[in-house]
Amino acid sequence: MFDVGFGELLLIAVVALVVLGPERLPGTARTLGALLRRARQGWANVQAEVERELELEELKKQARDAATQTQAAAADLRRGLDEAEHSIRKTAETAAAPPADAAPTEKPSTDEPPRSAT
Repeated sequence: MFDVGFGELLLIAVVALVVLGPERLPGTARTLGALLRRARQGWANVQAEVERELELEELKKQARDAATQTQAAAADLRRGLDEAEHSIRKTAETAAAPPADAAPTEKPSTDEPPRSAT
């Protein structure tokens, strides 16, 4: 961010000593250090929050993708089941229908009583 070398820091310290004086410089340095520490902690909190939001967005995207894949798989399964049901019904209808070339069978008449063997 800032490129501050040792020479610049030494110059800032000398100017602060001349401007503030030896009595107020230690208290000012402590206050400045505390403010800098709070700023760094605040920045770290913002970075952590942004990372959590990014992770949350990634998890939401993965959940949406998984839901889409699940719906596609369910639709494929439903199509397969419908095709199987159609095939079974067609086979059952074919098996139940008499063959077209077969002669009709005659059933015995129920009007005559059965003959007894005496």
